[in-house]
Amino acid sequence: MNVQTKTPSHSAYADTAEEAIAAQDALDSTMITSDEATQVAMQNTLLTPRFYTTDFAEMDALDVTPVREDWDALIAEMQSDPNKGHFKKTDKWQADWEGMEPKLKAEFIDFLISSCTAEFSGCVLYKEMKRRGSNSDITTLFQLMARDEARHAGFINDALREAGIRVNLGFLTQQKKYTYFRPKFIYYATYLSEKIGYARYITIYRHLEEHPDKVFHPIFQWFREWCNDEFRHGEAFALLIKTEPKLTETFVNKLWIKFFLTAVYSTMWVRDHQRPVFHEALGVDVTWYGQEVFRKTSEGTRQIFPFVLDIDHARWRPNLDRMELASRQVAAGKARGGIGGTLTRLGGMAKAAYAFIALFTIPAIKNDVPASTVMKPTY
Repeated sequence: MNVQTKTPSHSAYADTAEEAIAAQDALDSTMITSDEATQVAMQNTLLTPRFYTTDFAEMDALDVTPVREDWDALIAEMQSDPNKGHFKKTDKWQADWEGMEPKLKAEFIDFLISSCTAEFSGCVLYKEMKRRGSNSDITTLFQLMARDEARHAGFINDALREAGIRVNLGFLTQQKKYTYFRPKFIYYATYLSEKIGYARYITIYRHLEEHPDKVFHPIFQWFREWCNDEFRHGEAFALLIKTEPKLTETFVNKLWIKFFLTAVYSTMWVRDHQRPVFHEALGVDVTWYGQEVFRKTSEGTRQIFPFVLDIDHARWRPNLDRMELASRQVAAGKARGGIGGTLTRLGGMAKAAYAFIALFTIPAIKNDVPASTVMKPTY
């Protein structure tokens, strides 16, 4: 006998990523696909979220025995599903897209599309790990994280629908280019993504608590619980990294950690500085915001990384600014086209590479990793 599973009424109530995606598809069946939004999400540049694939067999072989007590406690917390039903509009949701200033609307939509793509990227990777794995510890974790990320992506799409657009998540799954990363690179990159996501969301949320007049869209009022999902995911990857001490102890891996820290921080800086109207509407100085997010993220990564970046070094901010200017030059060259455009783009790429090297070679600040990785949200 075939057992039919009922699609939940909304992705907020889904128990799995598959149910969340099915609920979104049911909503999308009655509206026209926004090709423009989907094409933005399809882009693959240094600044856009990517879809990843990896050696799933290697990840499936992880043994969490060294962190069993902390692992079981975290899995139990995630299985209790504290945010079930949260990512759904309520009576508090009052969005005024028509009254939004056009430049703000454009930057905010870009922010939402980028965020939706990033959340769904995590969902796709985690869902595939769950599908391919046989290690119950690993597959349980990735099923839970895929569920959370699918809810987040669906909630952002709910917000976009009100502006008359949406990201076609099913199309992205099938058509967006996948980048192969070795498992250890997945650990570093995803751990940092979750940690910096927590820092970004909670910084905005706390700022808007103090300045409620700057809440120009209701989605920000959902950020506290949202960032707690990000926090739990970061904790999970910290435990995964701890099961393999060499990931943070060998000279080569320390270089990789520093590379990913520098890349993630500089990418965030460049992307945020290209949304000035969005941050102005929030009442946030984008330079202060960037440094504050870096500070919170660095404090969080002390749980597992043997050093943090020196974000107060004299070379730090000037070279982040050079990266941002170089990114604009690359974009201008690409838009111009032809030989002149190519030369402009190559010149910008060279400037960006020089700035990145200047950032990467700043001496790091040594950190004594604590015996236990377990942290609690402190902001």
